[in-house]
Amino acid sequence: MPANKLKTSKQLERYFKGAANHWRIAILLAVEKSDGISVEGIAEELGADFKNVSQHTRRLVQAGLLNKRYLGRQVVHSLSPYGERFLRFMKTF
Repeated sequence: MPANKLKTSKQLERYFKGAANHWRIAILLAVEKSDGISVEGIAEELGADFKNVSQHTRRLVQAGLLNKRYLGRQVVHSLSPYGERFLRFMKTF
């Protein structure tokens, strides 16, 4: 799908619901700052519980805002192209 084509309301809802939590916004910002950061690294960066961060990163992946990759037993995250665009959008407020 071309980047300039308008998303459907359902597609937009997926992104907005995915980021509609202060922990998820903080996670997106932490991943932007440290691309390829592990769930443990995010939890340490935010002073949050591993389980909490893990649940929120899973929701961000489902929403299409984060990418996840396995490195041995660790799961590392990076922003998806939509995650990058979403953060740019959020920073305009």
